[in-house]
Amino acid sequence: MSDKKHIDPGAACSDVDTLVKAWGIDIDPEMLVLALTHRSFSHEMGYVPHNERLEFLGDAILQLIVTEKLYRRYPDHSEGHLAKMRAATVSQPALASVGRDLDLGNYILLGRGEHLTGGKNKDSILCDTVEALIGATYLCHGLEPTRSVVERLLANLLDNVLTRGAGIDWKTSLQEIAAQLHLSPLTYEVTGVGPDHARQFHAKATVAGKIWGQGTGTSKKNAEREAAHQAVLALQEEYKTTANTAQLNADIVCKNTSD
Repeated sequence: MSDKKHIDPGAACSDVDTLVKAWGIDIDPEMLVLALTHRSFSHEMGYVPHNERLEFLGDAILQLIVTEKLYRRYPDHSEGHLAKMRAATVSQPALASVGRDLDLGNYILLGRGEHLTGGKNKDSILCDTVEALIGATYLCHGLEPTRSVVERLLANLLDNVLTRGAGIDWKTSLQEIAAQLHLSPLTYEVTGVGPDHARQFHAKATVAGKIWGQGTGTSKKNAEREAAHQAVLALQEEYKTTANTAQLNADIVCKNTSD
């Protein structure tokens, strides 16, 4: 399986030149095959090597690159907020979206069972394969070329990281912002309508006696999350701030002085 143009006898696309071009840098053909080989395919082929070790390496490299990027880009943000932003950027859904942009599912070597159950579009498999490709890129080219690839592929995620960082848990973010603004109590009011099989819920997020956000969803949890999301955005707009603690405190002082 050393020819990168013929890496799979039927489970994936036979020509990966398009994938390599989209990835942005050549990977050794043998290493590329390994990065694209899922455990299910390995089992069916007599336990040939698969991509989990590369995934392990790629995850570490990805964490380093994203951590350094966020550290340098947001020098005034706390460790806690940086951690949230990093988690949102390297989460399984985020990396799976990168995989879909690359049409990666069509190149992954899957066992027949995994293939028949839609494995090529599963978030977990796409995420793991992206990490394996990062690991392969690092072994072939070192850190700096790998950094360029990662930052380009994750550019949209990194550019929207402030919103995504808060969005990893809107209810927690709302609780933190309310506490930092010394606004209490924080409560949710949820009502449901419709039959059990098609019930819709509506939630209101109230902070210090004022409704700051409302949301709907097919579960109470989703409705509350959307209400919290809207409340976070409303509080940020009201106080002209992000969720950064130091900036919040400064905004509170300015607002209280002017009132």
